[in-house]
Amino acid sequence: MTQATWDVVVVGAGNAAFCAALAAREHCERVLMLERSPEDEGGGNSRFTAGLMRVAYDGVEDLKRVIPDLTEDEIARTDFGTYSADQFLDDMARVTEFRCDPDLTEILVKRSLDTLVWMRSKGIRFTAAWGRQAFNIGGRFKFWGGLTVEAVGGGPGLVDALTQAAKKNGIELWYQARALELIADDEGVKGVRVRRAGKTQEVRAKSVVLAGGGFQANPEWRARYLGPGWELAKVRGTRFNTGDVLKMALDIGAAPVGNWSGCHAVAWERNAPEFGDLAVGDQFQKHSYPWGVYLNANGKRFVDEGADFRNYTYAKYGRVILNQPLQFAWQIFDAKVKAQLRDEYKIRQVTKVTAESLEELVSKLDDVDAETALAELKAYNAAVKTDIPFNPNVKDGRGTQGLAIPKSNWANTLDTPPFEAYAVTCGITFTFGGLRIDTDARVISTDGEAIPGLYAAGELVGGIFYFNYPGGTGLTNGSVFGKIAGTGAGSHATNS
Repeated sequence: MTQATWDVVVVGAGNAAFCAALAAREHCERVLMLERSPEDEGGGNSRFTAGLMRVAYDGVEDLKRVIPDLTEDEIARTDFGTYSADQFLDDMARVTEFRCDPDLTEILVKRSLDTLVWMRSKGIRFTAAWGRQAFNIGGRFKFWGGLTVEAVGGGPGLVDALTQAAKKNGIELWYQARALELIADDEGVKGVRVRRAGKTQEVRAKSVVLAGGGFQANPEWRARYLGPGWELAKVRGTRFNTGDVLKMALDIGAAPVGNWSGCHAVAWERNAPEFGDLAVGDQFQKHSYPWGVYLNANGKRFVDEGADFRNYTYAKYGRVILNQPLQFAWQIFDAKVKAQLRDEYKIRQVTKVTAESLEELVSKLDDVDAETALAELKAYNAAVKTDIPFNPNVKDGRGTQGLAIPKSNWANTLDTPPFEAYAVTCGITFTFGGLRIDTDARVISTDGEAIPGLYAAGELVGGIFYFNYPGGTGLTNGSVFGKIAGTGAGSHATNS
């Protein structure tokens, strides 16, 4: 068993891990990252994202700190609005049913902008998310839902840029290096036991940062913690986030915290592979449901598709779909809203049905009670408040009346062919339960004290998301607490 000594070892190589490694490198010399996957599958879940990052900003001048190459023409034809820290805090509280840890959430929100500015200083480039988060109204783009910034190149671009930044800063990265357990004694954490190239070795370190993701790719853990049926969900991202890194910390007495039965899960192509496909990325998602209706196998609607902006419902509706008969549903649209459908509806790998009438459409829907479905769609059409204008930029109040399950906004009658339907199931993104940390990202033990030398960031931190989450907050969370964890780990290494 060979040994090596490092200042800081970071377990993982996604967004949170890279931010931790880059921050640690500002305070110490020898930083090592351990990535379980082969290099061509590196980047954790971050590589599978769209690269959207929720950030508090008070106007375009704040955004220019993150996106300095915004042109005057782009600014002139875009209504960026504002998204204040108070709005961000309110959104976090509302969607988590006021359970999010107030101290951690305040740090997440109030350091969001400065953290992205810091990432920009490391060579990470950002742009405005015109294609996903803004509608073109009369030649002017208007952003909605508080989500304005995305990494250039999406998730893959973010991971590539972070990888280059790590190499530029002299950070060593080992692929196919699986962390097995923490080396710890009464004085704290002293390193990680690692299996690399078929051989186990002890990697000694003054500090360790855990940033190896949640347990969403482990069907046994999903059934254990999320509940029966969750082993049937598709996994949106990497196959390597199996909870091993969480277990390493729990095994030495780290405190679990948060919503262990909760997760981020979305509408996902019904026939997608079991795990994420890097060639397709996040395009298996199907997020334009606010403009249409859902039907389950019984031919019934089962959720308010227009309850809120997509940003605030999509991460919880995957669970709702999983609970339907046969764990799937159809999303149905007519021609009036086709221009509103996101690019992910145009990919080749979709389960799609097209028809010239509703009668023809329901007859083509696999695994659906066609007679009930037709009656359901007709009842929906009759219930739409057509006197209220449709406006996708605001919660327009164009709802239904008299239905057992209402549609609160953006209710359009299905009356203009061709009609389209897309089959979806549940795609799990990441789990919400995790390790307890303090505001310095130190891992807290079940005795309530910080474990010396151990820090954590990213998906495996608990206490921040419950039940749901505001879109784009996951990457921001990883960046903010990755930077804090790395700073703490690097300083601890220098001073120990």
